[in-house]
Amino acid sequence: MRLLNQSRGLLLAERVTVADTFWRRLRGLLGTSAWPEGNALLIRPCNSVHMFGMKYCLDVLFVDRQNLVMDTAESLAPGKIKVCRRARYAVELPEGTLRRTGTNRGDRLKLI
Repeated sequence: MRLLNQSRGLLLAERVTVADTFWRRLRGLLGTSAWPEGNALLIRPCNSVHMFGMKYCLDVLFVDRQNLVMDTAESLAPGKIKVCRRARYAVELPEGTLRRTGTNRGDRLKLI
């Protein structure tokens, strides 16, 4: 799967991994040393992410049931937490993806 910012017509990720079971959500990206450009981890259901045990920063999108971006976190650092109570799922992206693509609140995402 790929992830498109439909509002801006830009590809956010060429390779989307889905974490939709308890164990996949729990593990997330723990144990990785980097998250390469072009990758995304879609976590569902999810309205908060933590960076405990991580070794690098990530960009995070919080998305509602209509695939609208409700909130963002640019360069979320190790040891930090981000919550968006209204989110249905979260997308973790390599640091710099949001700045590079201009992705922001209100944008509509599409999995293709």
